[in-house]
Amino acid sequence: MKIDIFSHVMLPEYKKALYRHAHKFPIEKAVQDKRYFLTDMEARSSFFETFPDLTQVINTTMPPLEEIVSPAEAAQLATLSNDEMAQLVSDRPDQYIAAVANLPLNDMEATLKEAERAVTKLGFKGVQIYSRVNGKPPSCDEMMPLYEMMASFDLPIWIHPMRGGEQADYSQEDKSFYQIFSIFGWPFDTTVAMTRLVFAGIFEKFPQIKFITHHLGGMIPYFNDRAKVHWDNGLERLGTDFFPGLKKHPVDYMKNFYADTAVGGNSAGTMECGLEFFGENHLLFASDAPYDVDQGRLSIDKVINAIEQMGLPDSVKQNIYEDNARRLLQL
Repeated sequence: MKIDIFSHVMLPEYKKALYRHAHKFPIEKAVQDKRYFLTDMEARSSFFETFPDLTQVINTTMPPLEEIVSPAEAAQLATLSNDEMAQLVSDRPDQYIAAVANLPLNDMEATLKEAERAVTKLGFKGVQIYSRVNGKPPSCDEMMPLYEMMASFDLPIWIHPMRGGEQADYSQEDKSFYQIFSIFGWPFDTTVAMTRLVFAGIFEKFPQIKFITHHLGGMIPYFNDRAKVHWDNGLERLGTDFFPGLKKHPVDYMKNFYADTAVGGNSAGTMECGLEFFGENHLLFASDAPYDVDQGRLSIDKVINAIEQMGLPDSVKQNIYEDNARRLLQL
């Protein structure tokens, strides 16, 4: 079996309610309107005809609720979204093996309540956050109660990058051009989020905590040697206080993260870099469906082809395709 652990939906009732605020996320809406597999589950069934050994873990697609609506509305929308996903998993268990909770992160009390409900009542296998939380890093103090809860459940937190087209590439401009914000900005933002979590000592505070990073851990597999050089230079200049509260080198903590295979346009070389850094037990099969020109089929096919071209032992492929997800999500 191939367990696709990062697969997006925007189910009908949630979409209807969220789109009342669509003027606040026009770029995302324009993309989502072309990805009808987000909402049309009958059409999406063709995934499983093309790939009969596939099952998906579903999560709600962008935007983050906390950036769009008030805390009260965010809590209502999160409940609606999670109830709808739970029903889909119940109705189509062969196609959708699990779901990831959508959270109202502009209200931590509501977030904790919804996360607990999603895990204990709905049977969800984790929660999703974004690489920023209302303009703050995911390492901010407000997030600590959620991390403590998820560590106690021993279930993962999915991190999705979040950078909008309104975030300019240069200070003298008012927007990003040529999709730079997503093509290159999202891996960068994932890397920033990971780095802030490491330097906040998150793995020391919560040794049990588990994060799944999108797009193969952002830039980390490719730039980890550069990071070592610069951080080691910092240690030489500033001394051990440069890493306050850390018992290991920051790059060593980066290996605590899990990474998915949803890079987009996957090649065996790209995947080998991620596998070398994170190791076979921290790499998880994912497609980012339905975000490609063929509603996700192309991404699924490319990821599988890349893995198969790597010449890996069957035991390693088994880990990537299925076993790591089963262990991590307690399936």
